[in-house]
Amino acid sequence: MQRKWKIGVVSYLNAKPLVDGLDAWDGAELIYDVPARLSGLLDRRAVDAALVPVIDLFERQDIWQIISDACIGCDGETLTVRIFSRSRPEEVRRLHVDGDSHTSVALARIIWQECYGRRLEVVPYQGKEAVEDCEAVLLIGDKVVHHDLVEYEIQTDLGSAWKSLTSLPFVFAVWVAPRDSGGDLAALGRKLSEARDRGVASAKRIAAELGPGLGWPVTLAETYLTRRLKFTLGPRQQSAMARFLELARRYDLVPALGELTFV
Repeated sequence: MQRKWKIGVVSYLNAKPLVDGLDAWDGAELIYDVPARLSGLLDRRAVDAALVPVIDLFERQDIWQIISDACIGCDGETLTVRIFSRSRPEEVRRLHVDGDSHTSVALARIIWQECYGRRLEVVPYQGKEAVEDCEAVLLIGDKVVHHDLVEYEIQTDLGSAWKSLTSLPFVFAVWVAPRDSGGDLAALGRKLSEARDRGVASAKRIAAELGPGLGWPVTLAETYLTRRLKFTLGPRQQSAMARFLELARRYDLVPALGELTFV
């Protein structure tokens, strides 16, 4: 009997091209959640594979492996990973962070250390805080498009900031599975890559069909999926992940667990 894979998927618009057609595949069950919780599902073996934040992979690279060359990344501006602040970036000391994200929080810490020599104080953002109590707020995902942070006049796109710092693209999430998983992970990886290829080819349709339901104007959703995001884990993306890992270790954000391996 063919195995039915339980696959953990990010619930935002940015992941829709990665799973195009998988909902019609009888070999998989898609389980949606925000990025920060997908790693926990994989830890508990509630899913067989998941699209997880790369910072979580760095913390578990001795027990997890990348299984596909599909990813969520950017090569410059992201539109949806942004810090909203009342102060100039170099003056920010305290950052309220969106609990949906792990990678973006680590990226913000690294950028502030590298660019401004400043160690950010990071605190959770609940969305109910008074403006005067929040110097800066990090938001990710679809909520960035319809946020109500109008009092924050300065925005820093972390994809753009990383590109300025390193001249590299950035990778936010990759498909992983436990190293001791049973079943044919290579075949699953090929399915995920094929879904990505379909989704990238159909990005305009996905933007029109799914964008409005997630709060996106169609034109902006199309720009986001076709021009801002990158969905292939190629050589430059691998170099970017290695650089991110190096800096995360430098600032004690992740343990030293050896070198990354790619499919």
